[in-house]
Amino acid sequence: MKSNLSSYLLLLCVILFILALFCMFIGVYDFSNSIENTLWMTITDHTSLSSAEKFVLFELRLPRILTAILVGAALAICGTSLQGLFKNPLASPDLIGVTAGAVLFAAITIVLGSYFKDWLPQMVRYSILSIMSFIGAILTMSFVYKISNKQGKTNIAVLLLSGVAISALSGSITGLLTYMSTDEQLRNLTFWTLGSLAGATWTKVIILTCVVIPSIAVLTTKGKALNAMMLGEKEAQHLGIKVEVVKKQIIILGALIVGTCVAFTGTIGFVGLIIPYILRLIFQSNYVMILPLSVFCGAILLLLADTISRTLVPPSEIPIGILTSIIGAPIFITILIRFKKSL
Repeated sequence: MKSNLSSYLLLLCVILFILALFCMFIGVYDFSNSIENTLWMTITDHTSLSSAEKFVLFELRLPRILTAILVGAALAICGTSLQGLFKNPLASPDLIGVTAGAVLFAAITIVLGSYFKDWLPQMVRYSILSIMSFIGAILTMSFVYKISNKQGKTNIAVLLLSGVAISALSGSITGLLTYMSTDEQLRNLTFWTLGSLAGATWTKVIILTCVVIPSIAVLTTKGKALNAMMLGEKEAQHLGIKVEVVKKQIIILGALIVGTCVAFTGTIGFVGLIIPYILRLIFQSNYVMILPLSVFCGAILLLLADTISRTLVPPSEIPIGILTSIIGAPIFITILIRFKKSL
């Protein structure tokens, strides 16, 4: 199994690397040389590139590509971990209301932040949006987990209904804040609602790397624990799994990932639903395989979606949240139909 996993990971890593290189040269801007020559100059002697080409490649596209890779990987492994925790293929950050909670707290910061930002330390002030998104995500996830879990088992109906209720409540409050917002605040809120990677910068890439990479490193080690928990929490404890520790780690890291991603890219739905579903069709519910593979599959999916969003109708962009929803909604319907047949 380990050799197979290594082979799959190597293959996906190569695909992701080639795709990232390819995406750097796709877009509205026309390079003076062919793609092959520009790529060669970028690798061997980038000083021969014009200042405009350097800016497009290294200040616009490369940070955006890295952001897509990090966010896609983070959302995919977050959705996979949540599905293992809840023992339910319908669990994902956006469907159970976690994303909506993070967006709500981000909206509160955007519209009402001027009333309390001045009271905060300067260091906290610059990262208040990420902090508030994280708080909204962890409060929502904790609430959903508590209300849907009874004696170690998750009630599917309560899980989905609580997610719907939280999303509706968060949406209504966000709508109220939108009504109260100024023109500039309204533009920012629209960005959070639809999702976009257009604001990617090297600073955001560094922050995302510091949050996402350690979180992924921890979550990918939970495969055996989640496999054991599929049998039941008591059985997992008999096998030596520290169930409560695993739960807290997944909840906290999942909230941290969702909160940070929402703060930088807005709402990007269904990535945490699509990837685990596809991998589960191939590898069943073996989380030792699914967790690490979801990292690369999520990165590839979001990188492709972002490239399509910025090249389909140039010079405009289609919000990436719209594309992922178009892809994810039919898959979600398919999951529901399969789940219905299994009853």
